Amino acid sequence: MTQKITPSTALLLTIAPLMWAGNAIVGRSINALVPPLTLNFFRWSIAAIILLPFASWIFRRNSALWTHWRRFALLGLLGVGLYNSLQYLALKTSSPINVTLVAASMPVWMLMIGSMFFGVRVSAKQALGAVMSIAGVLLVLSRGELQQLLALRLVPGDILMILAAIIWSFYSWLLTLPKDPAQIRANWIAFLLAQVAFGAVWSGAFSAAEWTFADPHIVWGWSLIAALIFVAIGPAIIALRCWGLGVQRVGPTVAGFFSNLTPLFAALMSAAFLGETPHLYHGLAFLLIVGGIVVSSRH
Repeated sequence: MTQKITPSTALLLTIAPLMWAGNAIVGRSINALVPPLTLNFFRWSIAAIILLPFASWIFRRNSALWTHWRRFALLGLLGVGLYNSLQYLALKTSSPINVTLVAASMPVWMLMIGSMFFGVRVSAKQALGAVMSIAGVLLVLSRGELQQLLALRLVPGDILMILAAIIWSFYSWLLTLPKDPAQIRANWIAFLLAQVAFGAVWSGAFSAAEWTFADPHIVWGWSLIAALIFVAIGPAIIALRCWGLGVQRVGPTVAGFFSNLTPLFAALMSAAFLGETPHLYHGLAFLLIVGGIVVSSRH
């Protein structure tokens, strides 16, 4: 697996956090319209329906999917069911910027999990890149003021996002294992649908539990429908495809640094919706985050 970042790979790994930032903004804006676990179920069910006409052959009786169903069920549980459910739950008590900032601990978890469970050595440059990237995130969080950073307090949603970041790190490392049938791996839509289909089943189970043990409600309207279409196409299909291909090219460790672009995009989107202009610290944070990516990926 090469660690060299080409322009096309950098673009793939930038599109994913851009979509995820939009997902956090939209997820927060509709949290009063639909319960979080049900939102996740709707999102991935719509994504599965969109993908189905292009790769329905994977569900045939003689498909390699059924001989490798445990792997795809695990990928669907981690990358589709758990991670996204935890993110939408986190958005009930935390802001989009905070959620994406906490998720920006991803490079650290990528390094730790790769070292502990996948036998990948952490280099000094990767450690330095992680420090630079996290510094950029903290700069956005503090808005360039130390007092803001010292006043930071974690809420339940932040704790949920830490757990989600760990789960996503495991998911990303599992993508690198050469255990997928060539028939499915060669077709990106089939590979994505295999995960999304199982993920939708997991999400459905979580949603059923939500309706059993809680008292949720749904407020239908065009704003909710538009939001569901966006999160199903952008942060789901497009982002998952870009992330998966990027991870296969450069590995989870390097790709993990790109996830730190998510809070920066979320801050800019939040500022845009509030009518505010970007500040100098946004630019400095961007330089630190990108600098961390460059340093960590150099041989």
